[in-house]
Amino acid sequence: MDVTTIVIAMAVTGAIGGLLAGMLGVGGGIVIVPVLEIVLGFLGVDESARMHIAVGTSLATIVPTSVSSALAHFRRQSVDIVLVRQWAPWIVFGAVLGSAIAGEVSSEVLYLVFAVVAFLVAVKMILIQDTFQLGTKLPGGVAGLLIPTGIGGVSAMMGIGGGTLSVPVLTLYGKPIHLAVGTSALFGAFISVPAALGYMVTGWGNESLPAWSLGFVNLIGFALIIPATIVCAPVGARIAHALSQRRLSTLFGAFLALVAVRMLSRAFA
Repeated sequence: MDVTTIVIAMAVTGAIGGLLAGMLGVGGGIVIVPVLEIVLGFLGVDESARMHIAVGTSLATIVPTSVSSALAHFRRQSVDIVLVRQWAPWIVFGAVLGSAIAGEVSSEVLYLVFAVVAFLVAVKMILIQDTFQLGTKLPGGVAGLLIPTGIGGVSAMMGIGGGTLSVPVLTLYGKPIHLAVGTSALFGAFISVPAALGYMVTGWGNESLPAWSLGFVNLIGFALIIPATIVCAPVGARIAHALSQRRLSTLFGAFLALVAVRMLSRAFA
């Protein structure tokens, strides 16, 4: 495939991802990965590496956006520094572990992981009201270590920054939504940096990679998806303002449910 085709495809990926992210109120890989996986299919990228490239490239694009977002939330004092100190080492450990596992498993496993988590988040968005809580404080002990490790590991295998998982977990245990979002933005940096590096290493030398790739991270995608997302996200946001919060939540859940079905079909194709 020629470089021009890849450039156009990656710009389209960022535009679609930005539109959906702005409209549905989300960001990062939960939108980029499924769109990029489809685009890579149109480009003729081998199926054995397609999901790995989508996940690795998505994680790379999350690095600058998560750092920028975390700084903005920190200035507004919307980051739980105590929790960050407790969770950060385990999130990093989980991200490294997740990227290492992803490099060894087949694409079908990554499709399955994405499908299961997307389905669970879809159920939460559609059926579970925001006022529902499991407790007033986060678990301690072993569970308190397994939760951030799991968030880092699963996020690395899905190509997401962690907010899709950590925001629901934090709010389910009584954290205010703004504090949960701000803290999760910083977690995104702790996940995306080691995980993206991990995908570069595990994909190094793979013969199925498109042009301008460092392992499973495509540099053209990294360079173009971010600005295209920034340009198109406000358009989606304007559409979102015409809808109620409940309708948006349902719409996002429906979108994730469709993504889950497609990923599941890919896993067992």
